[in-house]
Amino acid sequence: MGTTFDIKVVKNFSSLPEDCISHVLSLTTPRDACRSAAVSSAFSRASGSDTVWERFLPSDHGEMLSRSADPVGPSTESKRQLYFRICRPIVIDGGKMGLIDQIQ
Repeated sequence: MGTTFDIKVVKNFSSLPEDCISHVLSLTTPRDACRSAAVSSAFSRASGSDTVWERFLPSDHGEMLSRSADPVGPSTESKRQLYFRICRPIVIDGGKMGLIDQIQ
């Protein structure tokens, strides 16, 4: 027959742990993650986490940046900064090629 579940209702979504909010935001879009920062301070912190932005980065972002004319290692920037960096045109392979990625 049917299964009964006890579901605790969260009255204030911002009261959830930051890593939980970050995970939820990582399932949205970069635009939604940015907009969510205006909801509350908890959302602002969560929306800037590497957990969120790692999901938005292309799998080969490390290679792209290593070939860049101005390479920056992943350890020097947050995942959010890396995301916005690769949204701009990147000159790679010593200026022989340009990369313009259409990241949504």
